[in-house]
Amino acid sequence: MTTALQQLAASHANDWGPGGWWWIFPLFWLTFWVILIAFVARRWRAGGRPWGRSGEDVLAERYARGEITVEEYRERRSVLRESR
Repeated sequence: MTTALQQLAASHANDWGPGGWWWIFPLFWLTFWVILIAFVARRWRAGGRPWGRSGEDVLAERYARGEITVEEYRERRSVLRESR
């Protein structure tokens, strides 16, 4: 004579376990970490800093584009260096 639990287990023997969807969560986390690492690496290589540019970088770009004169560049750079 079998118990009710044994009968239930026997009738649902193929339904127990992770099933065919077990690979979704590991794939999701693997994709998440690969995208995050790629994003941080790209930002790091592009600007030398992962999260933004320094004031001196912006000032140098403005000088290179001709928006400010040599005197303005030197004056503003000295102000930036004093404020550190």
